[in-house]
Amino acid sequence: MTEQNGGVRTSDERMNNILRAFSTVARPRMAATAISKAPPERFKGLSESLSEIQERVRQASSPSSNPTLVAVSKYKPASDILACYECGQRDFGENYVNELEEKARQLPGDIRWHFIGTLQSNKSKTLAMIPNVFTVQTITSTKAANALNKSLPPERTTPLNVMLQVNTSGEDAKSGLPAIASAESASSSELVQLAHCIITSCPKLYLHGLMTIGSLKESLASDEQPNEDFETLKRTRDFLEQVLRQDPTSGSNWGVDGKLLLSMGMSSDFEAALKGGSDIVRVGTGIFGARPPKEH
Repeated sequence: MTEQNGGVRTSDERMNNILRAFSTVARPRMAATAISKAPPERFKGLSESLSEIQERVRQASSPSSNPTLVAVSKYKPASDILACYECGQRDFGENYVNELEEKARQLPGDIRWHFIGTLQSNKSKTLAMIPNVFTVQTITSTKAANALNKSLPPERTTPLNVMLQVNTSGEDAKSGLPAIASAESASSSELVQLAHCIITSCPKLYLHGLMTIGSLKESLASDEQPNEDFETLKRTRDFLEQVLRQDPTSGSNWGVDGKLLLSMGMSSDFEAALKGGSDIVRVGTGIFGARPPKEH
């Protein structure tokens, strides 16, 4: 049973209302080409999965927090994204610039796109020209930051949020800069140098926070023990904030309310991430189902 607006509606009644709204609602102007809607059964399945994940996010979050759920739509058709959009979801994540560009042309302009894949410098201009890219979560070098800053068009009125990717597990296969090991080593770390470059030399970028992709081992470990990758990212955030606060050239032009945000947690461990203090979680399979293999 679901309570809404002071009354009680059954889940079936609520779903029927959602389906009717989906078929009749007036959508914001598409960027270019109109797309087909998801079949009713697919829409229903996506709506139910999204609602379940949203509720799990709420249950795992502290009462004072307001975390962002990014629906990772890599390899999924634009019709799936549109279905989730019709259910109120606005933040979506993509791993490939070309795929993101194509989807952004078709879908509503008020979607907040998060780029969460490896950013190649030669793709910076393409990514920067997408007007509703909200955050690039995977910055790992001054080269990438400078290329992105240079590529942003003059008509963009707000800076582009960026996050620095940290390799908290130390795995060779993972992208990201090394975590900061101690307060003493913080000022000379690659991470601090990159943060300083963005804050002082990239006026079209805004340092939003840190992101990590933790190890599978930590993701599958017992909930009774803290996830060491998440703990490492939090310590790194604290060390970086300390350096930035002490640096007069950094000012307050970073983070949200004096705090760098953390993007950690995916389908298998987002609840543990939220309990550990994550501000952004990235969930794909839990919403859209298993992804098909990439076509070559």
